[in-house]
Amino acid sequence: MPTTDAARPADDAAWRDALDPAAFPVEPDEDPWTLEELREIVDELEADIERTREIIEQTQAELVGIRDGSDVTGRDPADVGSANFERDHEMSLVRNSEEVLDQSRRALAAIKRGTYGSCENCGQPIGKGRLQIIPRATLCLACKQREERR
Repeated sequence: MPTTDAARPADDAAWRDALDPAAFPVEPDEDPWTLEELREIVDELEADIERTREIIEQTQAELVGIRDGSDVTGRDPADVGSANFERDHEMSLVRNSEEVLDQSRRALAAIKRGTYGSCENCGQPIGKGRLQIIPRATLCLACKQREERR
């Protein structure tokens, strides 16, 4: 049975109240998570998800208004090139925003599962300091660096 929007706040309250800060890993030189810190991360991720969803919707709506270069009859080549550039730029923004949205959703799901703070690749702690700066991080620094070198 699908979850309705009306049912979500109660569900959210239940898992939020069940958060156990001691279950979330930290680097050896870091202080353990506090409940307040975890709730701040959750709030930030939820706000990020909503903001990113709005950006995607707005950008997709703008894409509808941009004519592509396939119909060039009677159009100035410079206008066609500008329209193509603008459309490609908007499509790139949508792809990047979708990636950010996916990372934020995965991070929030990891909090709900109790696995937040563990690298999705190697399982080592991501680091509390890193997560406080980039709450949607799902890889430790070493794995992220390896991913970016590829």
